[in-house]
Parts: sequence; C-alpha cells; structure tokens
Amino acid sequence: MNKYFPGIGRVEYRPDAGPEDTLVFRHYNATETVHGRSMEEWLRFSVCYFNTFRYLGSDNHYGERAHQRAWEDASHSLDNYKRRMIAAFELLHKLTVRYYSVSDRDMAPEGDNFDETNSYLEEMVTLAAELQKQTGIKPLYYSADLFTHPRYMNGAGANPDAHVFAYACAQVKRSLEAAKRLGAENFVFFNPRDGYQSVLQRQFFRDMSHMAQLYRMAAQYKDKISYKGQLLIQPKPSDPRRHQYEADAMATMHMLRHFGLEKQYKLYIKPAFSRLTGRPYEHDVYIAAAYNMLGSVDASDSFPELKATSDICARDVCDATYVMKCVLEQGGLQHGGFTLGGRVRRESVEPRDLFHGHILAMDTFARALKNAARMISDGCFARSLQHRYSSYKSGFGERVERNTATLEDCEDFVRKNGEPELHSARYEHFENGSHHNACINRILHWPARNLNGRTNGVLPCVWNNVLPVLSIIQDTRGLQVWFCSYQRYQQQEVTKCPLPQDLSCTLIISEAFLPQT
Repeated sequence: MNKYFPGIGRVEYRPDAGPEDTLVFRHYNATETVHGRSMEEWLRFSVCYFNTFRYLGSDNHYGERAHQRAWEDASHSLDNYKRRMIAAFELLHKLTVRYYSVSDRDMAPEGDNFDETNSYLEEMVTLAAELQKQTGIKPLYYSADLFTHPRYMNGAGANPDAHVFAYACAQVKRSLEAAKRLGAENFVFFNPRDGYQSVLQRQFFRDMSHMAQLYRMAAQYKDKISYKGQLLIQPKPSDPRRHQYEADAMATMHMLRHFGLEKQYKLYIKPAFSRLTGRPYEHDVYIAAAYNMLGSVDASDSFPELKATSDICARDVCDATYVMKCVLEQGGLQHGGFTLGGRVRRESVEPRDLFHGHILAMDTFARALKNAARMISDGCFARSLQHRYSSYKSGFGERVERNTATLEDCEDFVRKNGEPELHSARYEHFENGSHHNACINRILHWPARNLNGRTNGVLPCVWNNVLPVLSIIQDTRGLQVWFCSYQRYQQQEVTKCPLPQDLSCTLIISEAFLPQT
C-alpha cells in the first residue's frame, strides 16, 4: 500500500525524535504496558472517515475546496468513492491503527432512488470487507448519515414529515446490516439536525418520542439480525441547529431513561462539544461515566475561544489527562475507543498533513494515558477524596448513603450537632497535584551549542526516574554538567561530568520547565 501517500512509511515510535520529526510517534508506543494493559488496548484508536476523507478544505460560504488529492475528484461517482476508500486504508495501515469509523454515506454516494443507493452501498461494503481482510482493520463504529442530504434539513428521527422519518428508519436498517457484515464494534447515532430553530415550529415531546421510536426499532432489529455491536448516541448542543434535543450527556440519558432505552444504549462523547456550552472539556465524559453510560470518546478538540465546532486535532495534554483518568477508573471503554475526529485546517493542503494531525492527537492521548496512570497509582487523589467524603462512612452519613434517612432524621442530627464546621475544598491542592502529573517529561535532543553563554543555569530534568537539578556551567575547558538529587540536595555530593563544547546531548526535560529562548 503505497499509491497515494508515497514517501511515507509506517509511522514508528521514536521517543528521541527531534522537533522537525513529525511523522513519528514520540509518546504512543502501541505495545507499551500502562496500568496493566498495552496502550493499544486502552486507546483503541480509530480514524474518523468523515473528517479525514470527506472534508476537502471548503469553508462554508467563505471558501471553496482547497484540498486537491490524488485520489479525489470531489464527484459522487462510485469510482471516486472506491479511490477514496483505497487511500483511506493506505493511511490506516501506515498510521498503524486497527480501526476506522465510518458512515454509509462516507462509503457510498446517494443514487437516483432508494434501491440504487443501496446497490452502491452493497458494492462499497464488499470492497471494504476485502480491504479489511487484507489489513486486519475494521470499523470501531458504523453509522447512518442522517444529516447531509437535503431530505434531512428538518431532521431525521424528529422530522415533522412521516415520510422522511420512514426514510431515515429504512436507512438505519441497511446500515445495521452493513455494520454486522463489516464487524463494526459499535453503531452510532449522530443527529445534529434533530432539534429546533424556533420553539414556535416544534412539538418537543412529540419529536423526542419519535426519536425514541427510531431507537427502539433499531435495538429490536439489531437483536433480530444478531448484530453484537454496542448502540451509541453522540450528544451535541447545537450547530447546525440552534438547539439540539440531545444537547449533552444528561439530556440524552434522561430521554433514554424516560423511554426505557437506557439498557440498550450508551453514549459516544465528544469532549470538544462541552466547550460549546462553556463547560470543561472533560465534563460530559465524567457525567456519562457516573451513570455507567460512557461507551466511546472522540479524540478531537475545539478552539476554546470559539463557540462553534472547529474539530482541531487534540493537543491539550492536561484536558486529555482528565479524560483518561475517567476512562481508566471505569476499566476502559469495552467495545469503544478513541476516534481521531480532528480535521486538518483548510490551509493544510498536503496529504502528509493528515498524518501530522492524527499523530499529534495520538501522542496527546498517549501522554495523557501515562499521566492518568500515575495519578491513580500514587493514590493521592483517591485518599483525598476518601477523606473529603469520610462523614458518609458511618452514622447519619451512612444512612444517607443507604437511602434510609428522612427529613426528620436530618433535623434531629442538626439539633444534636449544631452548625457544621467549614472544611476547605482544597481546590488549589487538587489542581496542584494534577499539574504535577500532567507535566509530562519528554526526551529532548538538546545541542550543546544552544547552552553556550549560560552560566550556573539551573534546569530541572528527569534522571533515573527522579527529579534532580541539572546545573550547566560554561568554563574554559568547555561545558560541564553537574547532577544531584533534588530531594537530597543538601546531603548528596554533586557528581561532575565533563562534556565537550561541540557535543550534542540528549536530555529528558520536564516541559513545564523548558527555558524560554
């Protein structure tokens, strides 16, 4: 597989790579064991077909297509879709991922009628199955695209027109069959047009009951055809709709529970969507996990200053660390994984930019995985939380936990114990602790000449898994490097190591302390 991305081999793990080496993994090592499992098992990366291969650099009404690809003529011909799929599997193979995430309209174009559309889809599913057999790659999730065609301009499951509702359901039926054939681990419902522009145009409960009926029929047909994948729903607050019914994790879970569907479905959370509502990146991940409803995660981000979807490749390690901590604490994502849902910018026109973006996101979450594992294994946060909730371990608090307390019990407790004492939430303590783990250490190739002129400069670095102080001194004999343990600085004798002035050295530098140049 070397037709559409010539000059790019399989991406390798090279922790000593320099800043210009952006076609290698610096942190993602698929076979490395972290917290009892390999990185590959924890992360289960998949490439989002939609944002990687259907986005061609258009910019709504601000700009036409900017990405010219050797495989892509931007037509809706079957030949174009076949070339696109072959290019996709080449990228997947070279990126060393085992999964991709795809919808029916990602795979095949619309025909002139329903039967022709399904004929196209059947042909493309056959091609995908052949490529999967050759590469060992399969879908992390499959989906029915119920939003791009004009018929869905007023929604799909919540469309006021029963004809459109029927078409959406028929499309889901065919997509479930394709998902089974391709061995998709999950089936995702993403409904960005099922919402409203004006409250004057919609009957809210009626719309949501129709959506629930679609979900119920899908669950029934899944069982009928013996498809074993997990059903997922992806919440989104808005865009392109002014408001979406499944606006966030809590709203979606409430709807599922109200209609008795919570046992058949879990949530596919895109943390970047939390930013659209002014919430922290990790908010919906923790909400879904709290109710045992977290099924899969989208590993993309949005520019925090924008209140619109920007689908940038994840690069914030601290935010990703909070997400990974939640995933590790619930024992992983079972059928789910992390979908690389970022897309390159319109001005990133080279095919290799696709690799750069996905490598960035994979390295970001690999670093976050290690951070989260340290946060859990050192026990600091668990002990702090246990202490904070210690009043619920016995007595009145224990009765609250067991759901046996009454309002009368509460009043009696207050009369006996008086005014509660104030206990610090220790917010800064928790944040300080999280930043200690989130400042990942990175192998950095540092040419000695860059240190010339630094006299008695002090830089923290990692040496033999402890945090020492590295003192770099320039003298007449060249550079000399002094090491001593930071924790035992007063007691331990300093060891002097001469270093020639023209020699480059490799140091593992804590990024939080990199010097400003």
